[in-house]
Amino acid sequence: MTEVLPKERKQKEEKTLILGQAVVDLLPLLAGESSFETTAPLHPVQGSPLETPRSGVKVISTFQPKDYPILFKNGTLKSGGEREPLPRPKKWPIANILAPGANNIPDAFIVGGPYEEEEGELNHPEDREFRNQAECMKKRIIWDLESRCYLDPPAVVSELRCCFWTEDEGQLSFHGVAYVNMVPLLYPGVKRIRGAFHVYPYLDSTVHEKTKCSFSLFRDTGHHLVQNNKIGGITSPLTKQVLSKNLKEDKTVKEKDIDGRLRPGDMQAASIKSQSSDTPLEGEPPLSHNPEGQQYVEAGTYIVLEIQLDRALVPKRMPEELARRVKEMIPARPPLTRRTGGAQKAVSDYHSQIKNISRAILDEYHRMFGKQVAKLGNDIDSETLEEQKCQLSYELNCSGKYFAFKEQLKHAVVKIVREKYLKTTSFESQEELQTFISELYVFLVDQMHVALNQTMPDDIQDTISTIYTSSEQLRLFAFEAEINENFEMAAVYYEERLVRDPQNLDHWLDYGAFCLLTEDNIKAQECFRKALSLNQSHIHSLLLCGVLAVLLENYEQAEIFFEDATCLEPTNVVAWTLLGLYYEIQNNDIRMEMAFHEASKQLQARMLQAQTTKQKSTDSSEYVEEGGKIGSNLGPWGPTNVSSTIPVKVEASAVPGAALSIPDEFLEESSKLQSDSREPILTTQFQDPSMGPKPSNIFLKEIPGKKEASKCQDSSAFLHPVHYYGVSQTPSTTIFMETIRFLMKVNAVQYVRRVLAHELLCPQGGPSCEYYLVLAQTHLLKKDFAKAEEYLQQASQMDYLNPNVWGVKGHLYFLSGNHAEAKACYERTISFVVDASGMHFIFLRLGLLYLEEKEYEKAKKTYLQACKRSPSCLTWLGLGIACYRLEELTEAEDALSEANALNNCNAEVWAYLALVCLKAGRQLEAEQAYKYTIKLKLKDEALLAEIRMVQEMVGFGNPSF
Repeated sequence: MTEVLPKERKQKEEKTLILGQAVVDLLPLLAGESSFETTAPLHPVQGSPLETPRSGVKVISTFQPKDYPILFKNGTLKSGGEREPLPRPKKWPIANILAPGANNIPDAFIVGGPYEEEEGELNHPEDREFRNQAECMKKRIIWDLESRCYLDPPAVVSELRCCFWTEDEGQLSFHGVAYVNMVPLLYPGVKRIRGAFHVYPYLDSTVHEKTKCSFSLFRDTGHHLVQNNKIGGITSPLTKQVLSKNLKEDKTVKEKDIDGRLRPGDMQAASIKSQSSDTPLEGEPPLSHNPEGQQYVEAGTYIVLEIQLDRALVPKRMPEELARRVKEMIPARPPLTRRTGGAQKAVSDYHSQIKNISRAILDEYHRMFGKQVAKLGNDIDSETLEEQKCQLSYELNCSGKYFAFKEQLKHAVVKIVREKYLKTTSFESQEELQTFISELYVFLVDQMHVALNQTMPDDIQDTISTIYTSSEQLRLFAFEAEINENFEMAAVYYEERLVRDPQNLDHWLDYGAFCLLTEDNIKAQECFRKALSLNQSHIHSLLLCGVLAVLLENYEQAEIFFEDATCLEPTNVVAWTLLGLYYEIQNNDIRMEMAFHEASKQLQARMLQAQTTKQKSTDSSEYVEEGGKIGSNLGPWGPTNVSSTIPVKVEASAVPGAALSIPDEFLEESSKLQSDSREPILTTQFQDPSMGPKPSNIFLKEIPGKKEASKCQDSSAFLHPVHYYGVSQTPSTTIFMETIRFLMKVNAVQYVRRVLAHELLCPQGGPSCEYYLVLAQTHLLKKDFAKAEEYLQQASQMDYLNPNVWGVKGHLYFLSGNHAEAKACYERTISFVVDASGMHFIFLRLGLLYLEEKEYEKAKKTYLQACKRSPSCLTWLGLGIACYRLEELTEAEDALSEANALNNCNAEVWAYLALVCLKAGRQLEAEQAYKYTIKLKLKDEALLAEIRMVQEMVGFGNPSF
């Protein structure tokens, strides 16, 4: 706002006086608007008449936009002692603003941010103290400027080199350079980068190496500025090609931007990966060209820059689009109605008809003789009952009700003949017909009694004990089948879990992981997609669908799955790492770096939070939990919690492998069901296999001294090489080791090899104990015992007190037939205060080795521990064998009864039950147990010979004699 003063005599032109200034932001014109209106405050210039309002002043208001280079000067030198406030207003980079307050950009503020979220350097926890000192206690220069510019297409592929200098008596000195990697602005959806960057002395060789620029753009620019000494800036065309130095916050510069006219060749030879600017400038020539610039290195000078775009250079797919694409690939399916059919439905209908007819007959009885007579029960003499029966039968036949009941039951019987006995054709002979009718009659009478017993009052029915196997027990049985490579039986257990609860996505994920173990990728993909269809926001299902899509080379789908996972859970380290690995396969280095960078940032934030939480807890570092069990309700697909037990003080050196020492997460549920909650089942409650056959996996076969090394080598390495449940407690964990734990848990071994290579080259990773342990497990799965032993040797050298190392060593020696070494390793493993992974199988194999060497007391103690932790048919069988060998027949019978209740199709259980009954003199039960031993085809010839020897000794037990 300018005042035009009255023209005086002899004055050729009118005089003007600047009264005040109003600054208008013209950015909307660049955003596409052709006109806009705004109200801007008018700031009076010091000494202006506007400071005292007057009337009758003639003013002219004009806009005078100019094209200024983004060169920032006249920074404010701040003395140490206080931190700059946040937020604080940003200033226009215009030198001719005279009115105080007019230099602040409306509604634009510097807000800063946590160091850990910056993209530059000096953002690690160890840099916190240095930055606090530099940005509070020490002297610094503050610009607080924001410059805006248009970014034309050539500038998109250019690299930002931020140079600055100080003036000394009109000469350019202290020429420094900071290298800012602009690649993050090419990440999808990224519009802003901010961070602190080291300042180095300007050396032509270093600048040429990093930018392929052979001369200093800013050196000539600075001299030109000094010679012209113009406040308005520089008008040389050269400066319009320069990437500008942005704003300075705290220790130096703060804020944005890039000049829109970048030189097209600036990025041609630059790497698309990050150029590390915090490495020492070793091997540089003497600082003869810029000796003063060495002060930047000595002082640790850095600048804080922020570059922000109005729109992302690379658009990012919206979460809604990703969710829509996932839904198109895997539509959510409503649960199917459970329908009973076939033989089960036929028998159920028969039961219903029997109940209906019995109620009708009872009503007829009440009508004829009254309810009071029926209540007398046993008080009625037999002659009266027989008389009533004859009268009732006569009434039913005369009234035609008997014929109606037969017709009512006829349809149900026909369905049983067709559905259960599969008889749909005529019989070839009368004898065949009579045989079938006899068999059918027996079945129908038995089922009639079952139906009638179900309608009896509760106090009349006999107590029937039933054994219910939980989902977690079935999962444990499946794991036991896997360890013996009895994959057919393992599949049956997994399928039984699915039949029980097909809407439980954990059951589908477990079955899919099993299919990966057997290398059935197609079926694994079906399982994971079924889990995802049940919950399309489930992160692990999305990640596993992505992993299978990569393995099956469906790369477009894999990208959708991984991106959707990162959108749904932006803090998930594994999701970002898997996305980066996918981009690596696609040779998309920019996006690979973006994903790995985000994964590292999230891991660092999580570890910092964990460290803060640990510091707040009292005495948490002095205690660990002994014998802790992990809750099984979440399974391997979510975090698990260790239950509180007995705190035991442990030296720090005793638990170096805490990250690998988490016990099996499926132990707690099964131990609750059968450990101390009830008495063992009596021998008279042996379950007939025909009443409900369950698959058997014979883990403890060829017990005493008959096991050959070659047969040992046929068994699996061990369950899911190492169980990684929850988050690693190791401070030095990396994004790649986090991902390896996840992949090993789901048996995605093919993916693990790629991640191991990254772990080896990762600056924070490298060849650690866990690294060698994973390598050993992958080779153990392939039965490459030599390589596995080599890597285990490396792991033990790095962490001799790691229980997992000794556990895996025990498995290696067990599988290779060296049982003496295996026993020594297992004994060392269970002696540690902290449990190794897979303790269930360590106890099972150690107990087997004790039985082989006839150390029955040790075997009994070992199997007892396994039964308390995670009872199964195999743990009770081992305990029963040990007790039998110790002549503790009562305890052996109890243990074997428990084993029979959990799996009534295990031939070895029936064999030892037969031995116990023979020794106890119970002929009928001994014969029954022996019958099922033969029927289930016991493969242990030595055990079968022992049974026959005892039968001859006692004189009974074999009905064929």
